[in-house]
Amino acid sequence: MRRPLIGITSYVEPATFTVWTDVTVALLPYLYVEQVVRAGGQPVVLPPAGEPAGALRGLDGLVLAGGGDIDPARYGARPHERTGYVRGFRDEAEFALLAGALDAGLPYLGVCRGLQVLNVALGGTLHQHLPDVAGHTGHAPGPGVFGHLPVTPVPGSRLAKALGTEPVTVPHYHHQAVDRLAPGLTVTATAGDGTVEAVELEGAAFAMAVQWHPEEAEDGALFEALVAAC
Repeated sequence: MRRPLIGITSYVEPATFTVWTDVTVALLPYLYVEQVVRAGGQPVVLPPAGEPAGALRGLDGLVLAGGGDIDPARYGARPHERTGYVRGFRDEAEFALLAGALDAGLPYLGVCRGLQVLNVALGGTLHQHLPDVAGHTGHAPGPGVFGHLPVTPVPGSRLAKALGTEPVTVPHYHHQAVDRLAPGLTVTATAGDGTVEAVELEGAAFAMAVQWHPEEAEDGALFEALVAAC
């Protein structure tokens, strides 16, 4: 049986590898690739260039990966001093990809930034610097350092079917989060400080997004759920 083709969005950033230094590359943490393969899918990396939404016709599912902050102008806000790594070309590509995927009913998993793109695309807003709201830095303790905080899935949600209904400690690395929830989205997990940590789109066959980084987790349940939906 053919493995479902799962598109995964990528970064475009300067990087150093082998003999090359400070080269602009399309890149993606390889854990995303490994999780999709382990779940039974075939990963397809989607750089934010050209018209990536056109690739949706050949895909069975879509993952919007983590990354820098969304341009606050997209939700009618001015940039916070801590808003950073805004890449307008990536915003343009991923908002188009998401719109195409939802129109086509393609199974969708949003990771960190992928939740924020979903919320903003549907009319929601973001807290631009979560420590201002939560009063702590536990969701992103330091540069390149994951926080490990429990989240509680909502019974009856797709998330709870994958992870159970008891609090589960997951790897976090985000300094932004949902402020105003978009119409049509349902909160399916929160952190102890009230931060929205997962949402699902009402009426969709499979459209969920989490604010944490499931690619870093030993349990690949969310990727398995995505591939199963494909």
